[in-house]
Amino acid sequence: MYKRILLKISGEALAGEKGVGIDPETVKHVVSQLVQLHRSGIEIAVVVGGGNFWRGRQGTDMDRVTADHMGMLATIMNALALQDAIEKEGVQSRVQTALSIPSVAEPYILRKALKHFECKRIVIFACGTGNPYFSTDSGAALRAAEIKADVLLMAKNVDGLYDSDPKTNPRAKKLDKISYMDVINKELHLMDITSITMCMENNIPIIAFGLNSEQGLIKAAMGEKVGTIIS
Repeated sequence: MYKRILLKISGEALAGEKGVGIDPETVKHVVSQLVQLHRSGIEIAVVVGGGNFWRGRQGTDMDRVTADHMGMLATIMNALALQDAIEKEGVQSRVQTALSIPSVAEPYILRKALKHFECKRIVIFACGTGNPYFSTDSGAALRAAEIKADVLLMAKNVDGLYDSDPKTNPRAKKLDKISYMDVINKELHLMDITSITMCMENNIPIIAFGLNSEQGLIKAAMGEKVGTIIS
């Protein structure tokens, strides 16, 4: 069992089968597992994306910085939805944002985040790194390094990392374990290169697992064999 985990979940994953917006049943599925892990004594941080509302690359005719800032704002809606669902289960949580929106959530301050862990709260990080040109995957890797997480859990729409896209290649092979450099060299689309490199340099293992698999998040956090381990 890991002591402190960081879960990275995409906005698209929270949309469920609809693909856009927030699917309440998907949120409940995620939150029920987070609460169970929290009550077992694991310290939990979450980084959430915003692709169910907006992705920076959608703004093809927009200034890149503007489009990316819109994507960061989208992550806040998902973070607040998670916070609301978590607190309905009787667990305290805090949303911290890399962009300053004090009437909605706390600004990201590392020492406050660590204090929240001491106070048995789940911490949700929004707005990625707060900088354009960086993905929320980069935000997840950065926050995992800053809070000294034992592992970065990547919730995916498939049950792990494959040697090719299983949606287009029926012969794609699921990988149980792979190195950071092999992920980069083989151009496997797990995270962007910046994120993989940051995890490698800080010796943070990554577990890619299926969000929809039975108790997948719990199994990954408990150190059971599930998904793909990148280390």
